[in-house]
Amino acid sequence: MVILITGGAGFIGSNLVRKIIRETEHYVVNLDKLTYAGNLASLEDCLSNPRHTLIKGDVGDPLAVANIFETHRPDMVIHLAAESHVDRSIDGPINFIETNILGTYHLLQAALVYFRKLSDTGQKAFRFLHVSTDEVYGSLGLGESGFTEATPYSPHSPYSASKASSDHIARAWHHTYGLPVIVTNCSNNYGPYQFPEKLIPVMILKALRGEALPVYGNGENVRDWLHVEDHASALLAAAFSGRPGETYNIGGDNELRNIDLVRLLCQILDALRPRADGLSYSKQITFVTDRPGHDFRYAIDATKIKNELGWLPMMDQQSGFYGTVKWYLEHEAWWQAILDGSYQFERLGKSSL
Repeated sequence: MVILITGGAGFIGSNLVRKIIRETEHYVVNLDKLTYAGNLASLEDCLSNPRHTLIKGDVGDPLAVANIFETHRPDMVIHLAAESHVDRSIDGPINFIETNILGTYHLLQAALVYFRKLSDTGQKAFRFLHVSTDEVYGSLGLGESGFTEATPYSPHSPYSASKASSDHIARAWHHTYGLPVIVTNCSNNYGPYQFPEKLIPVMILKALRGEALPVYGNGENVRDWLHVEDHASALLAAAFSGRPGETYNIGGDNELRNIDLVRLLCQILDALRPRADGLSYSKQITFVTDRPGHDFRYAIDATKIKNELGWLPMMDQQSGFYGTVKWYLEHEAWWQAILDGSYQFERLGKSSL
């Protein structure tokens, strides 16, 4: 099969591309705009593989997207391309509107035009997987049941509002036009190759540099943490076995308060790379003013995907968080290039790909 993946140079995308190339015989067409979070170093082991084609392009460019469908004739689309950082959405929401909403629209339209030209057999096999977030559901209180696929949407940030909009548009293209769309909503991802603006890599790298570890508010906010390898497995299960028109929630069964997570990361660092003064990295924790519209708790009820598709998260706290910290310690060249900005020159230098 030929699988078109958008955003395949990003965190989740690069892990998914790597998994497909490593574990299957499918071909990947990787469309990525190569913005700040699109890092070719995350795909270093795939760039020369004949089953991986990287295209620098924008899902918001309808002509370019249409050309990809006509040229590469994908059997499946996995749509990951998105602006995804909540803090950035607060400071600059227009990029989130353009990519997450308009970009999704252009991709769906191009897919629909292409889908209508397929044979009956081709149409029965074709799938469009739209990948989204649990943040579209809003906030939970302590003791409340996790989000299900029937939970009403209540987004609170420009990021989550843009993803909620794209979810509705994707479903509309299924119900109105018959495009075989599947939607997934996942909890917070973590793992290798995550851009160092998200909580876990920020804490690891700041700790190593001896900087303050900033925790919003009092650190009581709760998130359900999903290892990116588990997420990639769930996405493939949904894409290949999910039912068109359905939504599948994907969670890690791994809820933690932010402060407890940061302390856990400090404990792992204490064991793997102790501070020179012998003190715990937790001494660097500092509490900062909470961000606007900070949802209190997210939690996913993944019963549906477990029962229907047989997917289960395999990473527990020890293997997941320990392995992630260890990965960052062993891949300093990857994150150091991001911190010093040199990866930008590498990215621009290879943009002809």
